[in-house]
Amino acid sequence: MEPQVVNSIERTIEAMQRNLSEQITVDDMARVAMFSKFYFTRIFRDSTGLSPGKFLSALRLQEAKRLLTATSLSIAEISNRVGYSSVGTFSSRFKTNVGVAPTVYRATGGLTPEPGGDREGAAPSGTATVLGDVSAPGGRQAPVFIGLFPEPMPRGTPASCTVRHGQGPFTLTDVPQGTWHLLVYSPPLQPDAARGRSEEERGPSIGSTGPIDIRADTRRVTSADVRLRPITPFDPPLLPMPFGPPVVVAPRGPAMSGRRSAGPRHPAERPVPAGRSGRPAPAARGGLSGGAHRA
Repeated sequence: MEPQVVNSIERTIEAMQRNLSEQITVDDMARVAMFSKFYFTRIFRDSTGLSPGKFLSALRLQEAKRLLTATSLSIAEISNRVGYSSVGTFSSRFKTNVGVAPTVYRATGGLTPEPGGDREGAAPSGTATVLGDVSAPGGRQAPVFIGLFPEPMPRGTPASCTVRHGQGPFTLTDVPQGTWHLLVYSPPLQPDAARGRSEEERGPSIGSTGPIDIRADTRRVTSADVRLRPITPFDPPLLPMPFGPPVVVAPRGPAMSGRRSAGPRHPAERPVPAGRSGRPAPAARGGLSGGAHRA
């Protein structure tokens, strides 16, 4: 990818992250990237795998996850802070993408349902089995989530999932008929495991493969091998992960000035004690020109 394109996409993602409460259109994003709207939309999708609007929506919900676990702001205040004018719409989209309602996510300290637990909204149980192997550069001593989703961008409840410790073989059972994408995610290493590792090796890692087709007569798939790689700012937020508050991998850049945001900043983010899942990353701040449509 050309350096100019990389810089433009990074600059646009920075602007999104800094202005989640504002009304942002694709035209606004294209101006930040300094490309035409149509060329920008194409290169953004090629770079991230998502349209600009879907990427922005994922960033909004990722910040909502952070605010739910790091502050005592009300659901309505959080909804406004991440660019929603309707609490009902916010709550519905949060549950659809994260897998649980905002109130449940807060009550559990940012932990989504464990594999094998209550999986409301999951695909019907099937009879196929998917086998594979997870590998990582230099090995990895951390939990690894492995799940099947209907789209490359994971959202909601996986059709089948498991968690193992470190790299190695895995088995996904009761996989229903359909076309699935396998996502693998591992959170940052704990201090003991991170000692002597590079910054990339210490951070969160992901991997994916697919599509995987499960037909009515499919009983076993044995080729779902995945190699983990470090998460980059171009990777969309992973919303339905079961390991607590989000880890934000964000580039840094100057804030953009523009229209007034959809709602005022709350005078104080009142921190709540960090739970078993740890302390989340700080939020980005800034301003960006807005428009009439809320992505």
